[in-house]
Amino acid sequence: MISLTLEYALRAVVAIAQSGEAPCTAKRISETTEIPLPYLSKLMQGLVRAGIVSSQRGIHGGFLLAHDPKELSIWDIAEVVDPVRRILECPLKLRSHGIALCPLHRRIDDALAATEAVFRGTTVAELLAEAGAEGLFCETDDAPSKPKR
Repeated sequence: MISLTLEYALRAVVAIAQSGEAPCTAKRISETTEIPLPYLSKLMQGLVRAGIVSSQRGIHGGFLLAHDPKELSIWDIAEVVDPVRRILECPLKLRSHGIALCPLHRRIDDALAATEAVFRGTTVAELLAEAGAEGLFCETDDAPSKPKR
């Protein structure tokens, strides 16, 4: 339902939020989220340009959230990375449909509407608060074990 790029962007932003006020390096984000570093570097450039995160250069540099996690929704991130596009008219451009959607496209749009509502209603702070003993991210079987913090 969501692209790998959006998945990675959400993981990166949550990892940065988890680090609090301290800048989070690309290497640390990559290790925490299991996002390949070259992919992450390009993704972070886009998030900086969009104003989701800021970058700080230097020995104590890294990435910081540009917004309070309580104010930053999943929707905000999705809109700059891979926007959810509702179906407002027949995607096949059939004149006979006009603006009315067929049952299939109506159901798909219903799913997109539900996704939009959840994304708009979920903040990064809420994701951090929901993390329990299982942690914030899915662990892959081939991932190296990470020290508990």
